[in-house]
Amino acid sequence: MKVAIVHYWLVKMRGGEKVIEALLDLFPDADIYTHVYNPKEISSLINSKKIFTSRINSLPFSKKLYQSYMPLMPKALIDFDLRHYDLIISSESGPAKGIVPGPNAFHLCYCHTPMRYIWDMYHLYYQNTGFIKRFFMKRMTPSLRLWDISSSNLVDCFISNSNYVAARIRRLYNREAKVIHAPVSIERFLKLERKPLDYYLFFGELTGYKRADIAIEACIQSGRKLIVAGAGSKKEYLRKYQKNNLIIFRGRVSDSEANELLSGARALLFPGIEDMGLVPIEANACGCPVIAFREGGALETIKENITGLFFNEQSPASLLEALDHFEQLEAKGVFSDRTLFNENVSRFSLEVFKEKIMETVKERKRI
Repeated sequence: MKVAIVHYWLVKMRGGEKVIEALLDLFPDADIYTHVYNPKEISSLINSKKIFTSRINSLPFSKKLYQSYMPLMPKALIDFDLRHYDLIISSESGPAKGIVPGPNAFHLCYCHTPMRYIWDMYHLYYQNTGFIKRFFMKRMTPSLRLWDISSSNLVDCFISNSNYVAARIRRLYNREAKVIHAPVSIERFLKLERKPLDYYLFFGELTGYKRADIAIEACIQSGRKLIVAGAGSKKEYLRKYQKNNLIIFRGRVSDSEANELLSGARALLFPGIEDMGLVPIEANACGCPVIAFREGGALETIKENITGLFFNEQSPASLLEALDHFEQLEAKGVFSDRTLFNENVSRFSLEVFKEKIMETVKERKRI
């Protein structure tokens, strides 16, 4: 069986690229097609494969400005000649599923999320960008939405990483999706010793929708220590909060530093809305509870009053209530049973992911 994997762009190793690595474990001879490719930022496993790029890769500063070229990507997918493949797996979060498969090929789309910037998060992205980008967003988004919906008809089977995303696929594309949670390298965390210290943790890219501001404000108002780890617009937060000694900005951290932070935090604060969210699973694998906003993929990954808690409004006040409640339960030893944490995260292992993907490929059933 000749296999092609189509990924929107390969510029950094994030959750989507970890899925590509897992697929390559299953299909080691697969070829990879993508719009933009930056080998310096990509793992050796992916770099060892045949990688074909669209015309976007040759545009000026494409490695940095790839998102600005997103309106050109649907047409650029025409560059890919996939007639000779039996199985095509598109990895969708940016334009990827709109390829044209051969008449006998099975096209499986692993949808991390329908493109946020043209659908449910359009207004958030629009508000947080400059005048020039706003000008083009307003004019190009309608045609991108039409393309996104029409290209869903080229997919034989949708797979989503959560029930939350499956509901969005149903609403936008009028298609059903099989839920297979993205794989998490839980083995890396399960053996770590849990040594909780007196700090809370926000771990993630400092972008608007992740709502680090809620975690920061809640901790400042209540006198709690917070460590903020992750890349992104760190300067904006430093300008506002650097004089407050309760908030410590660590920026991008190594794997070993991440292990230390997750195993030592009293709890991970997760105030954003994620389609699935890998960090809460990694925290739970370390035995670290998660305090999350009650929406999105966190509802499927966190077991309430067992591996974490939820708060009901995206506001510092709502998070503060949850922090107080958490500390009351923590004092009673509610979150001390590591076995319960291990049982919860076992659902997201690499082996479970690969087994379910292979079941779907063998079925070759259009849904």
